[in-house]
Amino acid sequence: MSRMVEAVSFFLCNFAAVKIKEVLCALERFAPLPLQESWDNAGLQVGLTETEVSGALLCLDVTERIVEEAVRRGCNLIVSHHPLLFRGLKTISDLTDVQRTVMKAIEKRVCVISMHTNMDNARNGVNFKIAEKLGLQGVEFMAQKTVGGIEAGSGVVGLLKEPMVACDFVLAVKKAFGVECAMCNELLRRQIAKVAICGGAGDFLLDEAVASGADAFITGEMHYHQYFGYEQRIQLCVIGHYQSEQFTSEIFQEIIHQECPGVATCIAETSTNPILYF
Repeated sequence: MSRMVEAVSFFLCNFAAVKIKEVLCALERFAPLPLQESWDNAGLQVGLTETEVSGALLCLDVTERIVEEAVRRGCNLIVSHHPLLFRGLKTISDLTDVQRTVMKAIEKRVCVISMHTNMDNARNGVNFKIAEKLGLQGVEFMAQKTVGGIEAGSGVVGLLKEPMVACDFVLAVKKAFGVECAMCNELLRRQIAKVAICGGAGDFLLDEAVASGADAFITGEMHYHQYFGYEQRIQLCVIGHYQSEQFTSEIFQEIIHQECPGVATCIAETSTNPILYF
């Protein structure tokens, strides 16, 4: 009889109704908002947080199609990496894709939460996930800092399990991220052992990557002129903004499953990558 009581107690404890604000708090405990950059707008975007969660759709970007997928899959919460609202809206109508998405989310009673540069800068955040996909070891922040007593950093560095020649390294990165192509500078004529990473638009960390002693630097975007002058100093491997951050939803899923047991989660099937390769 006692075992039955324990089982029922476990069920009630772990599968009781969870409010959206509890999911929001769990995400912000992992990646506190003070970690975000000054220009960013992470956190609650649209919706009411006292509502119980029917399900959470996890994605990179929030679009009308993402809201439609959330509704179709029974989710009243969307957790994205890129914020739906970067700047304030003076009008909410059908003039822009952002305005239409906000209108649709409100109409369908779907709440939107975004964890952006705070998740980039958090330990075990976006860049640690990229390193995990590449099997890097001894991963640490590349440009470490402390924000309000919280350990944080921009980018990470780690070691490959075994050194690789440059062409094999690029092929391994392409396979791990399912990319059609990678933009690289001149192939390095020494083996690659230490790798620096910054998902998304990470070219601002290029000099830090060199200073860290990394043999290669993986990022999502890089300006044309930054490819000059680094020949045989570091292997650049640029794989696309969307592609570099595509596994961020896995972090959201891990946090929610651990901190809010019983909340159903699903990773979005809708691709929001606006760039096509022909």
